[in-house]
Amino acid sequence: MLLTPLLYLPHRGRGPEEGGLAAIRRKMLRLLADKAGATAIEYGLIVALIVLAMVAGLRSLGGGVGGAWTELAADVSSAR
Repeated sequence: MLLTPLLYLPHRGRGPEEGGLAAIRRKMLRLLADKAGATAIEYGLIVALIVLAMVAGLRSLGGGVGGAWTELAADVSSAR
């Protein structure tokens, strides 16, 4: 009985506004041709590189920080 209302929902599209993969490709090509799109892609790549650098830095610090959390947990457990 609970699933009955779901049958009346309109059919969902295959992608952006029912266009599917072809519409996504057209949008990507328009973005690549447009100067504003190129700028947005460049900013996206810069952000991706910054995130990769942050992940690498955090991964290298992970062992030291993990030891500090383990020590803190041991101190809290012994204080009880």
